[in-house]
Amino acid sequence: MNRKWLAGLMLSVAPFANGYDGSFNDAEIHYVDFFQRTDGIKYLVHKMDQSNIEHAFVMGLPIMKKWNAHDPVAPRYEFGDDSPVYYYSRTDEILYRALKDSPHQDRLFPFITGFNPTDMFAAEQVEQMIESDPGFWKGIGEILTRHDGLSALTLGEQARANHPALMKVYQVAAKHKMPVILHTNITSERETHPLYKHELVEALEENSKTNFIWAHAGTSSTLLRRQNLSFLIDEVSELLDDYDNLYILASWSLRDVILASPDSKKEWVALIKEYPDRFMIGSDVVGRFKITGEVLSRWDEVLDDLPNDVAENMAKNNMLKMVKR
Repeated sequence: MNRKWLAGLMLSVAPFANGYDGSFNDAEIHYVDFFQRTDGIKYLVHKMDQSNIEHAFVMGLPIMKKWNAHDPVAPRYEFGDDSPVYYYSRTDEILYRALKDSPHQDRLFPFITGFNPTDMFAAEQVEQMIESDPGFWKGIGEILTRHDGLSALTLGEQARANHPALMKVYQVAAKHKMPVILHTNITSERETHPLYKHELVEALEENSKTNFIWAHAGTSSTLLRRQNLSFLIDEVSELLDDYDNLYILASWSLRDVILASPDSKKEWVALIKEYPDRFMIGSDVVGRFKITGEVLSRWDEVLDDLPNDVAENMAKNNMLKMVKR
């Protein structure tokens, strides 16, 4: 990032006088948790109505927590014990059955996520899902690749953004003009440089017709417990400049990075203003929807510092531009 350019842009960023008071769209709601349980569509829509959320990207979770026989009680949390998680394709069926006959299909955009991202058959399986009900599915993801402790618990081969199996999935996405929500951490817990950036870059370069929504901009709560990711803004700025097919799904862990200090907040606000069509927000709730609106409202501290049109783009408009309606 050009620091002189950034300094000038920061001076030009004035907060919207009355703050952002518009509605939201939620770009990341997981319909089920790691045990494939859910509060259900009716409750989800109820909480959306209460929280002034108009639309949402909705997806399952591609992994299921195992209850090992030697564990005396069932796990209540994916990291509650050392039992593994495994890929669970039925997650898409759970979402499909809940939403197919729902009167709320115009507000909820379902994404396919129930496949193993290291399986060379994955692209074929995704294609079959799309063709099973043309027009129903609106996107692919969230695909889980580098994800610190969760990756360590996942049975099988390590997923990565540039895995040959995923390269084929990205081509299916381009064919059907579907966005891909991709989780790939930018680094590991101990490394203070963008260790895994090249994997994302390869995916972006070789799939220029596929729109990628980078979940959390490569951050996670685990990473933030170990380091402050001060290098992240320069990396995100460079990637947005180099790849027109990259978008940022801002969720709670990225918010913590942005609001780490007054200077950090100013820099990120300037970056969002420079790329007003490339950021969207998501609650990243998992099967339980009570706090969905509360999580999104925490972005007010950022949105209030943006010009109103940019804030509205980030809060709602950019998400809708990603999908065919």
